[in-house]
Amino acid sequence: MKLLIKGMVCNRCIYFLSEEFPKLGLEISEIRLGVVILKETDVTIVDEQVIRTMLQKNGFDLLYNKDQKIIELIKTAVEKGIDEQLDTGKPVKFSAFISNELYKEYDSLSALFSSSEGLTLEKFIISKKIEKVIELLVYTDQSLSDIAYALGYGSPAYLSNQLKKYTGFTSSHYKKIRRDKMAITTKII
Repeated sequence: MKLLIKGMVCNRCIYFLSEEFPKLGLEISEIRLGVVILKETDVTIVDEQVIRTMLQKNGFDLLYNKDQKIIELIKTAVEKGIDEQLDTGKPVKFSAFISNELYKEYDSLSALFSSSEGLTLEKFIISKKIEKVIELLVYTDQSLSDIAYALGYGSPAYLSNQLKKYTGFTSSHYKKIRRDKMAITTKII
């Protein structure tokens, strides 16, 4: 049984759900961003409402509406594209990447996304990149320059301006959070 999961957008989500489904007596055949495939067995009767309740308690949901499914697949493709940029160090052209992932024209996907989500797909991609930048600044020792080039920005200055525009804070603010976390960890040890 293939389940499309709304809100499943990172590796932590995959890990969390890989722990939760077995608690319901369900065996996972495959799990990836936005998708859980349960093993088909004669013994297991899958109660969709039990699954949905568990998912909703933890900030997820099942997708039913065709447009909702496409929106979730777009979001998953954006996350995958960002991860691919970081892994390979090569810029990803998101319009082509998303189109290839979903086997649909980018313009129609973008229009659907905008009408459904209330913001453009481009702004969503930027917001996801900014989230990743913040994560990297707080949890790694990578410089803003390294992060900028890894995420396909033309320059660290451009990323810095975008970070300030979208969050109201500079990269030094997030680096300070990292230093404070490190200081606390050092005191505990």
